Amino acid sequence: MTLVKYEIFSKVAELNSFTKTAKALNITQSAVSHAINSLEKEFALPLFIRNHSSIKLTDNAERLLIHVRQMLHQNNLLHEEVNAINGLIKGKVRLGVFSSVTTTWIPSIMKEMEKQFPHITIELREGNYAEIKSWLMNGEVDSGFVNNIEQLDTFNIKHLKQDRLLCIVSAQSPLQNEIKLSKEQVEEAPFIMPAFQCYEDIQIIFKENNIEPAIKYENMSENSVVSMVENNLGISIMPEMVVPKNVHSIKAIPLECDSYRTISLATRKNASPASKKLSATIERLVPTMNLS
Repeated sequence: MTLVKYEIFSKVAELNSFTKTAKALNITQSAVSHAINSLEKEFALPLFIRNHSSIKLTDNAERLLIHVRQMLHQNNLLHEEVNAINGLIKGKVRLGVFSSVTTTWIPSIMKEMEKQFPHITIELREGNYAEIKSWLMNGEVDSGFVNNIEQLDTFNIKHLKQDRLLCIVSAQSPLQNEIKLSKEQVEEAPFIMPAFQCYEDIQIIFKENNIEPAIKYENMSENSVVSMVENNLGISIMPEMVVPKNVHSIKAIPLECDSYRTISLATRKNASPASKKLSATIERLVPTMNLS
């Protein structure tokens, strides 16, 4: 029963909601409340700060959550090792993904996993770079796609792709026939700053090359950026994986300060058999994918 309570505690901390936790675990909301109340009595301290609209982990609960998730992970490892000994690869893997990976790589990866390992369940959790790193460090996911491996020394890191960052301009723009764009050309054009994960990559380019963009619009979604560029309202920068293919109303042009983002897969060093199978599948498939 204690492990069940720990699982409920971990899920409530992840979702910040008793109602969503009950739905996710297919149990009643009263069962969730009972489990949390029972743990609070057992630990002799409150785990959540409750108000009318939301709940929040207490500082003490955040400290305990790290150990709870370690116990849940070890329990999962035990059961998967037993299955592996008996010749059955079975288990659940929680994978952190960002949007460009979701739309390009994940469909083929999921299809291959279902074909090769039908008893492995993959739970996708989509976020930005910082969120995925936090989930990895806090034990909320088992593996995750990352663009920077700082503070991830407890994980096995596999570099998957150098994704070039390109400037996108309208087919109506006077820049459309340029082979490469200079720092000055980027600075002179109205710039549309995206809000999705490559914001960090763009900031690095600007800082390293002393580029001061003339930001006209910001906090735009991927689709909004493309639409505004199509209408010649400005230029933007996107990873090659994100740039829409076969869209003739925009042009993707390299920068003179050739820049890339590195996409890697981070996996726990004490990964479960199921997690190892997923990692191996990703490492095998990604280099073969043609995204053109």
